[in-house]
Order: sequence, then structure tokens, then C-alpha cells
Amino acid sequence: MADGTALGRRERKKAATRAAIVDAATELFLERGFDGVSVREIADKADVSPKTVFTHFPQKEALVFSDEDERHERLVAAVSDRAPGTTISDALKAHYLSEIAAMRSGPQRRLLALMEETPALIDYAEKMWFRHEGALAAAIAKDLGLTEPTHEIRFYARFALQIQLNAIHEADPEPTIDAGFRLLDQGWIHYHESTDQAASA
Repeated sequence: MADGTALGRRERKKAATRAAIVDAATELFLERGFDGVSVREIADKADVSPKTVFTHFPQKEALVFSDEDERHERLVAAVSDRAPGTTISDALKAHYLSEIAAMRSGPQRRLLALMEETPALIDYAEKMWFRHEGALAAAIAKDLGLTEPTHEIRFYARFALQIQLNAIHEADPEPTIDAGFRLLDQGWIHYHESTDQAASA
């Protein structure tokens, strides 16, 4: 029990330190821009060392995307927890629209503006987004009763992620999302149907 209590205390302290670093970085970035703030300044404001900052965030850009684990989980859940009768494409379309709406409201709105005016953050965000490709492909494969993703599933996951990247820069993202999935589904529907037929044979 004592070990468990100590572990819980350490985890809470770690989470509190991480939150303090994120809060300090966010405040400074919004005040002076991403490029105008150093990691040393973030560390000083959070009352930690630069080494501690890098322990929690491997590079400066990661400070702007501290919720990426949660975004990852929501993306996978959009497929695995979708309502019966909802296609994968329709579930992802609804998920993208919800995520973009959330990013354009409240505190996230200012962070989105910061990202769009900082080339280093745009590049980091795109690379980070495609790190979810494997998990999305695995979720789709599992949904179809397959032990691992096929080439078609991997391509579908890659192109589906690209749709969100294109849409987020549009004033009205819905037409872009609809067009992207409409084009993607023209080929995907035939593959999906053939997979279902093979599974039921």
C-alpha cells in the first residue's frame, strides 16, 4: 500500500509539473509568438529546469500539442466506438468536423492561430498527425475482423488523415471533408464490400 501511495504521489507531481510547463509555454507563446520564446524562459516561468522541460517534451514544438495523446484516443474511438450502421468514413467525417469546431473555439482558437502563422508548427503538426496512421489502420483492420491492416487499409488511413489536414485550413471545412471522403470512398466501398463477402463466405 505504501508503495502504491508513493507511486500515486509521484504521478500526481509529474502531472502537475507537466501542466505547469504547458501553462507557462502557452502564456508566453500567445504573448510573444512561438519563435520569440526560448525553452529557458518557459522553464523559468514554470519554476523548473530546461532539462525538466525536455524530459516532458522532447522538443519545443511539442509544447503546443500537449493534448496529442487525447487526440489520438479520440481518433481511434471514432472508428471503434461508432454507432451501428455508421460507415467508417461517415464516422471520421463527423469526428473531423467536431475536432475542427473545438479547435476554433475557446482557448484552442488562439493556439490554432499561433500554429497557422508559424511554419515550424505547421510542419510539426502535419508530421505528428501522420504518426496516428498505424493506430487508425489497426482500428479499421480490427473492425473488419482482420489480424493486421492490408495495403488498402493503410492507404485509406493515410488519405483519410490527409483530408483533415486539408480541411483545417478552410473557412468552411465541411465541403472539403465531404469531397475528400467522396473521392476516397469511390474506391474504398468496393474493397470494403469484397472484404465483407470474403468474411461471410
